[in-house]
Parts: sequence; structure tokens; C-alpha cells
Amino acid sequence: MHVVYPAVVAALLFSIGVYGVLARRNTILVLMSVELMLNAVNLNLVAFDVWLRDMLHSGQVLTLFVIVIAAAEVGIGLAIVLAVFRTRKAIEFDRLRELGEP
Repeated sequence: MHVVYPAVVAALLFSIGVYGVLARRNTILVLMSVELMLNAVNLNLVAFDVWLRDMLHSGQVLTLFVIVIAAAEVGIGLAIVLAVFRTRKAIEFDRLRELGEP
């Protein structure tokens, strides 16, 4: 297996994720872009683990840890977004600059 193909796909996914984080103002879309970037990292970890023929499969184990952390991040992030939406009635970053109540 050539390692170039998954590396190029992962680079494209990561680039799309970075663009989504920098260009979007909606909090949920930013969280989705962060997840896309984490999935690109997971693809690289698995591809290089297979390419290097690691006997301990440390890339795949690290991928499982990243998936667990990503799931926790989504749960906490969505809980925070829902709490902010209930109080402020907005989830755009531009309208959430100050910490005090409106």
C-alpha cells in the first residue's frame, strides 16, 4: 500500500477542517470542522501504522484514544452550546464576545 494516497486525503480533510474553523461563525459548524481535523489525524495514524508494520499497532491504539477524546469533546461542546443558546438565543461567535449577561 502506498502511504501517499491516505496522506493526501488526510491533508485535504485537515485543510477543509482548518478552513471551516477559520471561516465559519456558527459554533456547531466549528465543532464539526474540529471533528473533521481529528478524523484526518486518525487517518494518518492508521496509514502510517500499517505502512511501518508496527507489531504493537501503536498508531491504531492512539487512534482509539483520539476517538474517545473526540466523543467526549462533542458531548461537552454540544452541552455548552445548548446552555449558551438557552440563555443568549444565539450561537454565532460574533454575538458571544462578552461573558456577562445581556
